[in-house]
Amino acid sequence: MVDQFIAFIPTLVAIIILIIVGKIVGTFLGKLGARLLDRIGLDDLVDKTIIGGMIRRGQMSTVGFFDAVIRWFIYIIFAMIILDLLNIQTVNNFVNLIIYYIPLVISAFVVLLIGLLIVDFISDLVKKLLISTGVDEKFESTAFGASVRSGRLTASGIISGLIRLFGYLIFLTTASNILQLTMFTELLISITEYLPRLFTGILILMIGILSIDLVMDYLSGTVRGMNVEGTEIILPLLRGFLLLIVVLVALDTMLINTSILYLFFGPLAWGIAIVVAFKYGVKDAIVAYARERK
Repeated sequence: MVDQFIAFIPTLVAIIILIIVGKIVGTFLGKLGARLLDRIGLDDLVDKTIIGGMIRRGQMSTVGFFDAVIRWFIYIIFAMIILDLLNIQTVNNFVNLIIYYIPLVISAFVVLLIGLLIVDFISDLVKKLLISTGVDEKFESTAFGASVRSGRLTASGIISGLIRLFGYLIFLTTASNILQLTMFTELLISITEYLPRLFTGILILMIGILSIDLVMDYLSGTVRGMNVEGTEIILPLLRGFLLLIVVLVALDTMLINTSILYLFFGPLAWGIAIVVAFKYGVKDAIVAYARERK
């Protein structure tokens, strides 16, 4: 046992030296790499993305995050050398697996970072264009838009948020595919394939509401001076009917089952039709017939 311990002393000394050198090299390269990334402005780019927000919520700066990543990467390399000296095969295989996986993690992080920057730029650009064209004011002038505005939402904010969500999912799916996370990638693909339908449905709803508002304002202004009987009832009914059509088309586009709605709207439509027909058609015919017959 003494002979084995004496034979192990050179290996033990080498391990101690490697630990000290690894600590010094890791700390130096971590600070150097983080300083270089700070000089080229990469930390500012990361701070503008959702990754930067996550780092800040962890009570850590972006420069400190890069410092820790580089430092621990060096630590893992020296740990692998030490384990190779100790010749612990099981641990060596596990560490080798981690080392070989690190380039995939770096590639996925770079793709995700670039993607988030691109998506943020596009969504902000679309939001500014919509605000400059006055879409928010037109949308808020409708009853539905006013209710949405009460929830501190705007048309430009909804559309830019959907664009940002769709873009995030695309690049998150790409990063997940790089990391070979098969099940998670398939889930993200399914969500991403549904988002265009959701986006189209919301777009149909917003454009439809704006169009109905414009048409009804025109009709109201047209018949205002014509003294048409029953306009105070017909115009709101027409507005509700058109709004109902737009809502059903939007829900069908979103693949939401609307069959249960038809069970209620069918009898309701027949009831409204009978009331309108009686008020403006059948009633007059009955009165005229009664007068004729005295």
